[in-house]
Amino acid sequence: MAQQVLSVQNLHVTFSTYGGTVKAVRGVSFDLYKGETFAIVGESGCGKSVTLQAVMGLLPKHSAKIESGSIQFKQKDLCQMTEREMRGIRGRDISMIFQDPMTALNPTLTVGDQLSEALLEHRDMTRKQAESEVLAMLDLVGIPDSKSRLKQYPHQLSGGMRQRIVIAMALICEPEIMIADEPTTALDVTIQAQILELFKKIQRKTGVSIVLITHDLGVVAQTADRVAVMYAGKIAEIGTRHDIFYRPAHPYTKGLLFSVPRLDMEDSELSPIDGTPPDLFDPPPGCPFAARCPDRMIVCEKVYPETTVKSKSHFVNCWLQDDRAERQKHKQLKAAEEKGGFK
Repeated sequence: MAQQVLSVQNLHVTFSTYGGTVKAVRGVSFDLYKGETFAIVGESGCGKSVTLQAVMGLLPKHSAKIESGSIQFKQKDLCQMTEREMRGIRGRDISMIFQDPMTALNPTLTVGDQLSEALLEHRDMTRKQAESEVLAMLDLVGIPDSKSRLKQYPHQLSGGMRQRIVIAMALICEPEIMIADEPTTALDVTIQAQILELFKKIQRKTGVSIVLITHDLGVVAQTADRVAVMYAGKIAEIGTRHDIFYRPAHPYTKGLLFSVPRLDMEDSELSPIDGTPPDLFDPPPGCPFAARCPDRMIVCEKVYPETTVKSKSHFVNCWLQDDRAERQKHKQLKAAEEKGGFK
């Protein structure tokens, strides 16, 4: 059985704003296992980045609050840790790759100084030892002529090279978990393919567990072992890559798949999801996707669905997958008939 390295349970995160309280993450739960790539997908604003910022302890202190839930790592709850304790974990045990490498790197420091910093902080090395480790890591991530790069600044490197440097920074202390937040969005297609292949190579060599945050289903199809589909602060469906792409159960998951163009589809077959996500200042009591779902039932709008187990790896929060769904549909049809027609 695979070793569990992280467990997020019933996580709730809110943001205080002038307009009220935004319920950004609402009861998210998932586990991460050693050596796997776990993808969290969903449209912008669904809460995927906020969830992982909570794991890293990077939520803005003045506005964000973890209302409840736990984030277990090495038998410790990260939600209960002080900032000083989290500094000891960030970079050393859990690292993060941000979307834009140019803003993730310090423009005033050389590549060598930025990569050495984490080693000097977490691994008690001399500068000579740190430089040796940095050169080995640059070679691992595919940086040519690595020794000359140590004295260069971020602006002297291409976008693809900067992203490789950011990946090297995330791996330099040999963390157990690497969180990648839209790591290929700012790159062209050719460089994107190289970076995704680099992830696979690094994972095979180091055994690091990767959490991939993305809205790009193509990236998920290439890299993920398991996938969580998020919508309006909640996880709608979770399963293996095969479950999600070949046996999708939630209407939102199906909508995402049908709205992405594929080489084997005609243009006319694309089917965008109508409507907009719910207001997270005042989220609905039932399924948050109900207002956009063509197959919704009355209960969908009133009560949040219980989790239906499709298989040992596949779980979905949707009333349509519940064993009682057919009885509910029958009641709706009967009620409509009694009123003299369908609406």
